[in-house]
Amino acid sequence: MIFLYFVGTAGSGKSTLTYSFQQWMNLQGYDAITANLDPGAEKLNYAPDVDIREIISLRKVMDEYGLGPNGAQIVCADMLALKINEIKEIVDGFDSDYVLIDTPGQMEIFAFRETSRVIIDILGPDSAMAFLFDPFLSKTPSGFISQIMLSATTQFRFHLPFINVLSKSDLLDETEKSRIISWVKQPEDLLNDAIHENPSMEKQLSIELFRVLESLGVYKMLTPVSSETMTGMEDIYNLVQQVFMGGEDLEK
Repeated sequence: MIFLYFVGTAGSGKSTLTYSFQQWMNLQGYDAITANLDPGAEKLNYAPDVDIREIISLRKVMDEYGLGPNGAQIVCADMLALKINEIKEIVDGFDSDYVLIDTPGQMEIFAFRETSRVIIDILGPDSAMAFLFDPFLSKTPSGFISQIMLSATTQFRFHLPFINVLSKSDLLDETEKSRIISWVKQPEDLLNDAIHENPSMEKQLSIELFRVLESLGVYKMLTPVSSETMTGMEDIYNLVQQVFMGGEDLEK
């Protein structure tokens, strides 16, 4: 099994892309299941094959420990790590090629807690991560740089094969999309555009962050995807297959 984790800020489209990528794989004749690891998800636009909400209830944790939603999410994350072997048994029962994992809406719950490393280690060694860049935050140089920083931090924490994805790319016009892609291919364009943003502390911070990130070499290919048009789904598949299968397709 290959485990593909979808990570990103709230509203970046993790749940939608998880489901859309499963649909695309099924249409190609490949086998993929979905797993929801967000116990606080009130409504999902798909029915997960594996759902942590059937094992851990955010509402029950809130009531039992007298916590608010944020504190309860942290407790749920720790409980998930304790129950991960139970989740693994359920996942293994599907005998699927791909497991597409929808992580919590608050990315810090997954990306910055040690329990997530335990979860990844136990579920399976063949794991990769797709980091979703929000299209609206990506429109400005400072917003784009801040997402590069989040992506780089997540990558450094997990040391997994990593894909940067520009989600909901159909919501951008061609000029906006081209400019964002050019920032990745030619980082000096991003620096120039950041310099010419309206003067602010945010702009100065963005410039300094850019220089640090460039020195670390974290600029990577950014793959535009759309769950509406299914654009970019094949690119995600090809990138993951290149890592684990040397570019070979799965057997249909």
